[in-house]
Amino acid sequence: MAELRAVRDEDPWPSSAGEPIVFLLDASSPVERRLLTEWLQRNRPDGTPYRLVDLPTRSRRLAMRPASETDFRAELESAAGALLVPLRVAWFGPGGPRRRTPRLLDLIALGDARDPSRIRQEWIARFRPDRARVVRGDAATVDELRSRWVAARARAPEDPHGFADYVALQASLALERAERRIRGNRYKVPRFLAEDLTGRSSFRLGVLRLADELGEDPEDVFARTEQYLDEIAATHSTYVIDLIAALIRVLYTQGYHRRIDYDREELQRLAELGQQHSLVFLPSHKSQLDHLVLMYLLYENGLPPNHTAGGINMNFFPVGPLIRRAGVFFIRRSFKDNEPYKFTLKQYLDYLLSKRFPLEWFMEGGRSRSGKLREPRYGMMAYVADSYRRGSAEDAVLLPVSIAYDQIQDVGDYAAEQRGARKQKESFAWMVRAIRSLRRRYGRIYVRFGEPIHLSDRLSPYEPGDHGDPDDHALEVQKLAFEVGTRINRVTPITPISLVTLALLGNRERALTVAETCEVVAEFVDDVRRRGLPTTEPLHYDTPEQVQDALDALVEHGVVTRHEGGTQTVYEITHEQHLAAAYYRNTIIHFFTTGAIAELALIAAADAPADREVVFWEEIAALRDLLKFEFYFSERAEFRAEVEAELADADPDWRTALAGSREDVLTLLRSTRPYAAHWVLRPIVEAYHVVADALAARDHRFDVDRKAFVDECLALGRQYLAQRRIRSPEGVSSVLYDTAIKLAANRGLLDGGDVGILEARGAWAAEVAELVRRIDAVSALVRAHRTGMG
Repeated sequence: MAELRAVRDEDPWPSSAGEPIVFLLDASSPVERRLLTEWLQRNRPDGTPYRLVDLPTRSRRLAMRPASETDFRAELESAAGALLVPLRVAWFGPGGPRRRTPRLLDLIALGDARDPSRIRQEWIARFRPDRARVVRGDAATVDELRSRWVAARARAPEDPHGFADYVALQASLALERAERRIRGNRYKVPRFLAEDLTGRSSFRLGVLRLADELGEDPEDVFARTEQYLDEIAATHSTYVIDLIAALIRVLYTQGYHRRIDYDREELQRLAELGQQHSLVFLPSHKSQLDHLVLMYLLYENGLPPNHTAGGINMNFFPVGPLIRRAGVFFIRRSFKDNEPYKFTLKQYLDYLLSKRFPLEWFMEGGRSRSGKLREPRYGMMAYVADSYRRGSAEDAVLLPVSIAYDQIQDVGDYAAEQRGARKQKESFAWMVRAIRSLRRRYGRIYVRFGEPIHLSDRLSPYEPGDHGDPDDHALEVQKLAFEVGTRINRVTPITPISLVTLALLGNRERALTVAETCEVVAEFVDDVRRRGLPTTEPLHYDTPEQVQDALDALVEHGVVTRHEGGTQTVYEITHEQHLAAAYYRNTIIHFFTTGAIAELALIAAADAPADREVVFWEEIAALRDLLKFEFYFSERAEFRAEVEAELADADPDWRTALAGSREDVLTLLRSTRPYAAHWVLRPIVEAYHVVADALAARDHRFDVDRKAFVDECLALGRQYLAQRRIRSPEGVSSVLYDTAIKLAANRGLLDGGDVGILEARGAWAAEVAELVRRIDAVSALVRAHRTGMG
């Protein structure tokens, strides 16, 4: 065999301070062992003695020879007082360690150039030696390692790992860190996860306790947990991480501007935060691109890839195996009574948090079909909170993330689902259709990061032997989830398209010209500027160009209809387009919800014969409770302060007006422009009106089947819309009916019972009907304002 060319040396010979040196070789083939040996021969100072010890075979996937743990233990015992120095060969692609984009040739024929086959290793070493480099992990003496191991044993004396196991693992991790210093943090991923996790004392003791509780054989339970871990865990591949990043860029640039709009410095601050704490990314969920967009931003900025919770429904070929290697871990939709599965998932999350691997999941569970944030799911949040309380991490930081779009390709499907169509099942064919739909232009993508939430500031660790009150812990988790949602909403940017759809939907009586649209939007723009709300770009509505661009984009995608050929070109949102247009408007609806609630409460106060201020605050509380499944409200005291700020913005002397006469209260109401209740709350209240009437008409003696009841409500909603008993096509929406039914269940109105249930249902129907009347009153104020009469 011809002589192998020299490998480019990066790390010098270690300084031993007179101690004997033992090199721990992590060699996967004869080629790698030869390269390591040549490095030793070239760099060895004259006469310096050293020994070679092979790491156990478990340390690398392609171990060259069966160096058993018994062999390694014996070698280690004879190395007392020595300096242990791990060595490995790192392989790079044609562009060197920093080249990230894999070539098609690599994918089809050769595989990952950073993990070459033995034949390819030899070819690279002979003809491209610059693509191989010996890396040296941080050295430590046997005595230092033994002290660390003893300390670890003191924390967990029942830990079954011996000293040799500990040294082998520390050496392998030191080599991973050394290699990552060359390649970058974007490749910080777990190694030896299954072995490390299932070998932990907490895992093994947990299995024993679980087996005892279930009355099953511990070996059977342990086998099940290993199987579940294999089903759940992500299995990162640096090659697939690069490949997916390249594919993401190709994918999103098919339909969106190539530059994603975000603050690079803000992302770097998060990277620094992740050096000290476990990060938990919690993005909004509007599109199937959400996770891909965030993954790409982290990759481009050199941050470690997130471990992202995904539904098991996404684990279909070929998507499932691919995204698993890019960091997605799959969770079953239901595992309520499967204790070994729950145990395995908790242990997996404990491991990731303890090692500071970043987590990610969609708190809403699924994509928003309406444009608003959906009600949070608490399962994953509860697991992470419990993990922190049990001491898996010193702190975990929740990172609210808003991902917004000018337009999305899914909006037509969302509108159809709201009308009652079935959700399309995820499959390969579904994925192909989704990719094809990106061939049109949808504008820009915007990513914003909300203020972080440190769990150490919100939760207290468990006391030894006492895990506290489960109800209190559940309430804390709910508050955390709502705080995350509130902070996502706070940074969600207002787009020109969202304002234009707001203007057109708020003026459904007739089509508008560009100039008329500008006039309607201008009032909202003034409010946005005055309140300092976030926007995607500076809003300029004194000239029509920005409005025209937004209208043209909406026309292109069939959301707005343009009528040409007459004396003026006018734009309208037809009945069929209403739900799609409302999606974009609803992305900013939360900025105006508090004002809309205040408007309806002021009408109630004006109609009250006395104690108007008391009535006002009672109505504020009642409306907050009615809409609690629709919006992320602040805590009660904070929400009251927000209402007071809305009123103070309208009239600094609002307290005097509220305590005054009926006309004083109505004058205060007229000053609270821009009016919002008629477009923020009408669709929701009218949908609740349909549900309440349908519920009141049912036989009160029998329980309500929720799924069948939604279909009944859709039929009644279509009837009411045809009869003009409701005015908004959004009042026919399965999404809004679902939340109305949740509220009815929360109030105990779905269970069959005596005549008291019938009376309660009737009272709720009357309550909602009264709100419809008040919204009509706000609409009358809007019409009077536009005609110069109010």
